Amino acid sequence: MSKQIIQGLGTALVTPFTETGKVDETALHRLLDRQLAAKVDYLVVLGTTGEAATMTAREQAFVRKTIVEHVAGRVPLVLGVGGNCTQEVVERLGLLSTELKRDYAAILSVCPYYNKPQQEGLYRHFAAIAEASAVPVILYNVPGRTGVNMLPETVFRLAASYPHKIIGVKEASGKQEQIEAIIRGTRGSEFVVLSGDDGLAAPLMLNGAQGLISVLSNALPEDTMRLVHQPTLEQQAALEELIKALFAEGNPTGIKGLLSIQGVMSDHVRLPLVAASAGLKSDLRKLLDNYENSTIR
Repeated sequence: MSKQIIQGLGTALVTPFTETGKVDETALHRLLDRQLAAKVDYLVVLGTTGEAATMTAREQAFVRKTIVEHVAGRVPLVLGVGGNCTQEVVERLGLLSTELKRDYAAILSVCPYYNKPQQEGLYRHFAAIAEASAVPVILYNVPGRTGVNMLPETVFRLAASYPHKIIGVKEASGKQEQIEAIIRGTRGSEFVVLSGDDGLAAPLMLNGAQGLISVLSNALPEDTMRLVHQPTLEQQAALEELIKALFAEGNPTGIKGLLSIQGVMSDHVRLPLVAASAGLKSDLRKLLDNYENSTIR
């Protein structure tokens, strides 16, 4: 797999739900059409933003099938496959092997959560995943959710040990110095460093990151494409308050609130998350209006 496939903007797709809690297929098609029209570089399926953790295996299979059929090869797809039980993830990869080879460019695999492994445990976990996966692996470091921070040295070790299998990292530690250290340490190689934070997109792109896996682009795909492909600190600053508000009550609560304001889908999320409060939706509406009326756009 060429690193070109996972450069640029990847939208971490939300999963729309109806009022009764079912997957909203109509809204999912509408969301996909907006992404394809904006010419995003790739799509991330059933990641954290897609609420995969609170979906049944049957629902996940339905979402995968719907997205693959709708996209029909027009952009690459990356599938979220992770967990905190290494053996279970490896077994799931085996079950998905044929589907992965047919439909996906790579998997995105999150650091094990709750267990809080040491760096050696992280290395062995991802080594097992690399050996089991039918497609290349993008590491996903998000200590705010997992309780463990994968250090640059572990990323370098994995990249060196599995150069054709572990091809990149989605870095959402929020630690700009750490992320820039990974960029410097992998410069000149095929390893791809992707921002996992919308709020750091432009600074990291200007410092050598190759792309962004974005929550914001569910609602503003064209603007986020510009932020990634023509990054400026001015546009980043113009989006700062809106991005902060998206995560004020958790993800994907905020982005679904924004998408409901835009009329794309309902704001329903799965418990234990709850929908955006009236106050947050009011803030989101004002911040969206302010951004859309700004000269920077």
